Amino acid sequence: MIANYLIGLREGLEAALVVSILVAYLVKTGRRDLLPALWSGVVIAIGISLAFGALLTFGPKGLSFEAQEAIGGTLSIVAVGLITWMIFWMAKTARHLKSDLQHKLDDAVAAGRGAVIVMALLAVGREGLETALFLWAGAQSTGQGWAPLVGALLGILTAVLIAWLMYRGAVRLNLRVFFAWTGLFLIFVAAGVLSYGVHDLQEAGILPGLERLAFDVSATVPPSSWYGTLLKGIFNFTPATTWLQLVAWVAYVVPVLTIYIVTTWGGRTAAPKPATPAVPVAAGS
Repeated sequence: MIANYLIGLREGLEAALVVSILVAYLVKTGRRDLLPALWSGVVIAIGISLAFGALLTFGPKGLSFEAQEAIGGTLSIVAVGLITWMIFWMAKTARHLKSDLQHKLDDAVAAGRGAVIVMALLAVGREGLETALFLWAGAQSTGQGWAPLVGALLGILTAVLIAWLMYRGAVRLNLRVFFAWTGLFLIFVAAGVLSYGVHDLQEAGILPGLERLAFDVSATVPPSSWYGTLLKGIFNFTPATTWLQLVAWVAYVVPVLTIYIVTTWGGRTAAPKPATPAVPVAAGS
């Protein structure tokens, strides 16, 4: 539930910030007449995201166990790819998000009302589809019923509240720092979803090694215990992990975490010291 709350908070905040920036810019530039078009695009994007989530949840019903596991494993891996792209993209562009959106909105306003609808649809819809897919994958991997969805909903509501407070000027948030640290945490969440996706494909018979366990700490970390449930809910930790799951987890975490740390924090260098003025040397000395 905690991991899904963070996903809902992060994705919801990004979408809510996009909407608030667009609304504020239209108001500031005296184009309030385009606000209905903007909100129409937002509503359509939300509807598409909900429909996509329903399709993921109820679409595979009635299929064989192997088919459901194959679909679940494949979509889990796709979700990991999307969340990884989102982590790096947002860490890079958070600082310039406002100016980029305003430039795009200028072009959309010049093109007409339909372009504003499409821009809002694409800006919010992308976040909605990513959120639906990753939340579905997380809910499938944790198997905690409605808890992941409740956590995600609470995260989204918190994000909307923060964005509204920022819009009203009551709260200031360093977006670069926020997205940098939440991205770091989500790398481990994504690694857990990847491991679960590999296990699904093993159960579907697509990948081998289902019976070859790297470790089994079920006696030490019972899945029904509170700490076992916590580890499962946050990091998708499985007490009985196959070798292929372990290899996939390590092969994802090590390079992605290294690249993320280097690109997010490694590029910062200390400010250069002011040059020491040269001391004039007297002629003939």
